[in-house]
Amino acid sequence: MTDTEYKQLSKKEFAKAAKVYETDKGGVYKMCKKDYPDVLKELEKEPFTDLLDCGCGPAPMLTLLHEKYPEKHYIGIDLTPEMIEVAKSKNMEGVELVVGDCENLPFADQSFDVVICCQSFHHYPNVQNFFNSLYRVLRPGGRLILRDMTAKTALGRWFFNYIELPIINLIGHGDVHVYGVDEVRELCRKAGLKLETGEKRGFFRLHCVARK
Repeated sequence: MTDTEYKQLSKKEFAKAAKVYETDKGGVYKMCKKDYPDVLKELEKEPFTDLLDCGCGPAPMLTLLHEKYPEKHYIGIDLTPEMIEVAKSKNMEGVELVVGDCENLPFADQSFDVVICCQSFHHYPNVQNFFNSLYRVLRPGGRLILRDMTAKTALGRWFFNYIELPIINLIGHGDVHVYGVDEVRELCRKAGLKLETGEKRGFFRLHCVARK
């Protein structure tokens, strides 16, 4: 598939999911909640003022952060307008919500202390562009906190990427590639970021922290 086709699949998938994403009818999307505690623990380690959530969806993570740190400034960006509409309906003060492409972040240089990305970047066909773009918008010393799905072994990732993902693309999902720690390390290196933490954790989770 082309890059545009992958992105159109993702937009169609999440346009349908937007209203049920945070409900009991959220299906597989409910598993995303397993990422939130680990992200919160990382954020507790260092002070921050400005945070960007890439692939924010209906802003469940920003909702938690806004409740815990209401004095901070948050921006969420998502490719799917319907997701941003649901997020905006929460009327969170100090939270800006933008429809946009994470491969080309529409923000000024050095705007953020931290960028988080949960269960989103496996949808990006030009993932190096994402890393390059977030390097630009991070302040010196700023961090990327990345959570995504992975497999325990290279063989498992091969099965995901060459057997499972093509099948789920056929049924309307815009998943592009499942990454391992070494791949993320190389993406970071090419962008100018240093991977400080790269781990495989429970629930087939990739947990990475990189710094500018």
